[in-house]
Amino acid sequence: INHIVHNGGLYKRPFNEAFEETPMLVAVLTYVGYGVLTLFGYLRDFMRQWKIEKCQNATEREEQKDFVPLYQDFENFYNRNLYMRIRDSWNRPICSVPGAKVDMMERVSHDYNWTFTYTGRVIKDIINMGSYNYLGFAQKTGACQEAAAKVLSQYGAGVCSTRQEMGNLDKHEELEKLVARFLGVESAMTYGMGFATNSMNIPALVGKGCLILSDELNHASLVLGARLSGATIRIFKHNNMQSLEKLLKDAIVHGQPRTRRPWKKILILVEGIYSMEGSIVRLPEVIALKKKYKSYLYLDEAHSIGALGPSGRGVVDYFGLNPEDVDVMMGTFTKSFGAAGGYIGGKKELIDYLRTYSHSAVYATSMSPPVVEQIITSMKSIMGEDGTTVGEARVQQLAENTRYFRRRLKEMGFIIYGNEDSPVVPLMLYMPAKIGAFGREMLKRNIGVVVVGFPATPIIESRARFCLSAAHTKEMLDTALKEINEVGDLLQVKYSRRRLVPLLDRPFDETTYEETED
Repeated sequence: INHIVHNGGLYKRPFNEAFEETPMLVAVLTYVGYGVLTLFGYLRDFMRQWKIEKCQNATEREEQKDFVPLYQDFENFYNRNLYMRIRDSWNRPICSVPGAKVDMMERVSHDYNWTFTYTGRVIKDIINMGSYNYLGFAQKTGACQEAAAKVLSQYGAGVCSTRQEMGNLDKHEELEKLVARFLGVESAMTYGMGFATNSMNIPALVGKGCLILSDELNHASLVLGARLSGATIRIFKHNNMQSLEKLLKDAIVHGQPRTRRPWKKILILVEGIYSMEGSIVRLPEVIALKKKYKSYLYLDEAHSIGALGPSGRGVVDYFGLNPEDVDVMMGTFTKSFGAAGGYIGGKKELIDYLRTYSHSAVYATSMSPPVVEQIITSMKSIMGEDGTTVGEARVQQLAENTRYFRRRLKEMGFIIYGNEDSPVVPLMLYMPAKIGAFGREMLKRNIGVVVVGFPATPIIESRARFCLSAAHTKEMLDTALKEINEVGDLLQVKYSRRRLVPLLDRPFDETTYEETED
């Protein structure tokens, strides 16, 4: 019953994406679980107030009790009483390269996760199913490491200036020309931080009198950039083209609130791969709507660049589309390239404008030269310009690993979200107690996973998120799958009944909201 779309010839390949509905009993028990935790939270807060239980959380000083409170006690209720119970599942200290396997420092807590102490022991060779190392370029040996080490000895680690002053190196120019060729666009600009690439550049592109149409599951960097811009924001349902088209029609028919003047610009914000859902943007339809209603498209390829498409050029390559149809192509180097930073690609006029008006370009320090070289070397490998087929093989290996891992998990009976070609694989846990239990049990079996709960996901959709890598061998994946199967039986999280719900039919909040000056 998977959602396979051809949609009047817009898609050149099957688009296979489905979300299985939450079983009713599981949903009810999840709400009951949160309810019980909340009740016990209030009880423990009462005991802390009367000094029956030791109060570990931050509180206002007694001599400041008549002041305006700087610390809102109730706002941290969730952290104090729910998150603290499973805090050991996050921020685990790694002490090796985040490759296919990692080493982790062992830590213990004697006060129920309020503080941790290190035992001095290192847990070796944990299979890493959590890092965004999609193409396996996070390495301490090989061509990338050697090139970065050579540049480090020549240029040093830092630049100590912005691009507009004394921080524009020949390496930066080389990288930007390479990125433009890789993307198939006229020009590109690189930045030292992926998050800031979104949050600092969107305000340079739109402002008051403009309209932003944003997917409801967009990353926090896109949300922050949209809010900082001062533009009006309207939200459409995740990957739902009917919802997007309705907002576009309304925007053109009604114009701006009160004055009814036409919007100066309409900018659609979407991601290539959504990092919590594992879904891929319906880009052919988004581009068709963008052209129909004369709006602009901003595509965030943080997770999809390198990880999708026959040649690893992202979601545009995956669908076989023309890069010129995307007005602003944004992506990061932090995942598939094993480095740091981000980029924006597009027409030369756009990039020249951003070089002058982007806060990230004017005020931020330039990218570190060894990081730049890591990106150049890995990107040339993907493009085949290093004289080998290593990069192409990595792209193919990631695609094979993704399909194999997803198929096996579904066969075991787990509820898996997202597109069959997405290397981000969410496995649904639902109940709050199973978030911490799943992470701990997997670590006992030398498998490192990321578990995610509210508020990063809806309250009844807690999950474990696996990120696949080309560096994972079939033996590693089989070992991980064997342990996941065992833990799934132990925790009883094999909820699947094979009732798959097409993405367009998923229940979402019907409301949209606007952020305006008034």
